Amino acid sequence: MGHAVPKSQQISLAGEWRNDMTQKKDIAKEKDWRELFGSSPDGLRALVQEVVQEVLEAEMDEAVGAQKSERTPERQGYRSGYYTRTFVTRVGKLVLRVPQDRQGRFRTEVFERYQRSEKALVSALTEMYVQGVSTRKVKEITEQLCGHEFSAATISRVTEKLDEELKKFAHRRLEEEYPYLVLDARYEKIRQDGVIGSQAVQVAIGINWEGRRCVLAVELAQRESASSWKEFLLQLKQRGLSGVVCVISDDHAGLRKAIPEVLPEAKWQRCYVHFLRNALDHLPRKKDDDCLTELRWIYERRNVEEARRDLAAWLTKWETRYRKLCDWAEGNIEETLTFYRLPQEHHKHLKSTNMLERINQELKRRTLVVRIFPNAASCLRLIRALAVEIHEDWVEATRYLNMAVLQEQLKEQRREMAPAA
Repeated sequence: MGHAVPKSQQISLAGEWRNDMTQKKDIAKEKDWRELFGSSPDGLRALVQEVVQEVLEAEMDEAVGAQKSERTPERQGYRSGYYTRTFVTRVGKLVLRVPQDRQGRFRTEVFERYQRSEKALVSALTEMYVQGVSTRKVKEITEQLCGHEFSAATISRVTEKLDEELKKFAHRRLEEEYPYLVLDARYEKIRQDGVIGSQAVQVAIGINWEGRRCVLAVELAQRESASSWKEFLLQLKQRGLSGVVCVISDDHAGLRKAIPEVLPEAKWQRCYVHFLRNALDHLPRKKDDDCLTELRWIYERRNVEEARRDLAAWLTKWETRYRKLCDWAEGNIEETLTFYRLPQEHHKHLKSTNMLERINQELKRRTLVVRIFPNAASCLRLIRALAVEIHEDWVEATRYLNMAVLQEQLKEQRREMAPAA
């Protein structure tokens, strides 16, 4: 029987050990972390080791339903000593005492959750070495990130197992509906046939009827085009994607063409943040900042009627001074107002692709270390591993949206359409 780690006990690859053990145990307060940290040059390693050990102990307490020697009717099992395990992190090698239970059912996810992305990065770096990057450079990076060097045999085993796990995630069946679908892409530099070029990393995020965000797909494409986006969306449909009410994306021509072809039933919301950035192309360098500020206010209204009134006033005020911008905005802004047709509670979350910002920030931070991937497989491996990590965090987190309001809105729309049918 597996034991899921609460979100407060997860350990991120960035080394930010987000522990909130105070709700379960007050042990952390009993330790003088400042003294421990400053007692020796290895203080940071010792600190991390103590924290991880406390996480393991708290996991066991939850698994058996009681603390050590505690008598309680909620107890579901008993401890049975420890076994020693070394755990390599970027701050050094930790020596940990992993608790065991008598039934042998306790399993910790601490090591796997931490190492999933770490393994992917090490794999990519090792391939850099195979491609001819200096041994010294790879050694420095792997030691900095992971605490030690890895043999070729170890990396081979790690890569094979990791690829199998990531393939299952990437091809899993989408059993539930995702009313909201967010699409975006960014670019990574990849070496192919000795030539360095940029490839698009396509990402799809879905929000299910429970209001939780899920990473649905992460794929590589030579470039963003109508055909590559159509293939990406068709693969999602083949895996079971259904029930899409609204798609949120930027104004890329390939996406604009692919979305109605594959998802004709869905509304399309053009990201207003990208729209405002595009507006800069229609303004002179020396511009009045109030112009764009007032345009942004249109997206903070209660409904589309208010937004259109503000738009009319904005056009009247600025059309003489910035005719080019006003003509462009008037002809394109309706695509950015689709979110007003959704429940008001959802407006701030669905008027842009900002919910993908965390993934993009993490991708940038992790891939910046590699800079140029030796091949497409190593790039996809690292990015998918990161996606799995974020997906699991989202699934365990509190819900992102209250979807009951959307369900009620759709019911009301069906009732209004019924007499006309």
